[in-house]
Amino acid sequence: MRRIFLFSAMAFAPLAVAGPAAPLAKPAKLGQCVACHGEDGRSRVAGTPHLAGQDETYLVNALGAYRNGKRQAQPMNSLANTLQPRDIAALAKWYAAQGSASAARGKTPGAAKAQGASR
Repeated sequence: MRRIFLFSAMAFAPLAVAGPAAPLAKPAKLGQCVACHGEDGRSRVAGTPHLAGQDETYLVNALGAYRNGKRQAQPMNSLANTLQPRDIAALAKWYAAQGSASAARGKTPGAAKAQGASR
């Protein structure tokens, strides 16, 4: 029993000492995304997806697909063509770390308007 306790204490001790992670630096190319997707990844433009809380790997793959033309949507193709792989990685990490947009706002852009129109 004592061995289990010691093992558990040793395994979780680094978590208690480490403390919170340093804040994530804003990506250099974030300004290209902000107009449509918002700095916090919560879109204020109807029809534009929220990026906050999306899976980092998904975001890397999506931006890569816009960049290489496998995914078509203007202006995303034009903007993605200006990004280097390190920019894509930084943007994906930033937006993934922003937390879920649906939890923060509860609705997607234009949802209230659409609900009102259906009544």
